[in-house]
Amino acid sequence: MSDDEDIQAERLAIRKRAMDLLARREHAYKELVTKLAKHEHARDEIEIVLDGLVDDDLLSDVRFAEASVASKARRGVGPVRIRAELMQAGVTESVIDTALADSEADWVAIAGAAREKRFGPDWPEDFPTKAKQMRFLQRRGFDGDQLAAVFD
Repeated sequence: MSDDEDIQAERLAIRKRAMDLLARREHAYKELVTKLAKHEHARDEIEIVLDGLVDDDLLSDVRFAEASVASKARRGVGPVRIRAELMQAGVTESVIDTALADSEADWVAIAGAAREKRFGPDWPEDFPTKAKQMRFLQRRGFDGDQLAAVFD
């Protein structure tokens, strides 16, 4: 096989593996680069293939961010933690801001539901219990304003 045929075969293998991953769920560009690099593909070839997938609208950080926000909100995760996880996945801050702003999530209601699921319907009677519940919600990614609204 010639070098050109080797390159085409590698790109085809990268594309197939990327499409298999995208068939399961949306991925961020950087996330796919990392996963594909583990299979010993050349990084520059990975980026060429992924750029093609972006051009074909098969790979989108915007769709990944929107899907992540919706999925994590349904599981009771707050916007602070969602933002951190998206940043770690390599999504730009402007895309994250847009995804969070466009989501229909009522963060106070989500925080309240997460509190009730974890601790039951009864409200805390004393400060140590309230503080424990607030720390739980903070770890889940809710900010101070959302916590105040839940406990008011």
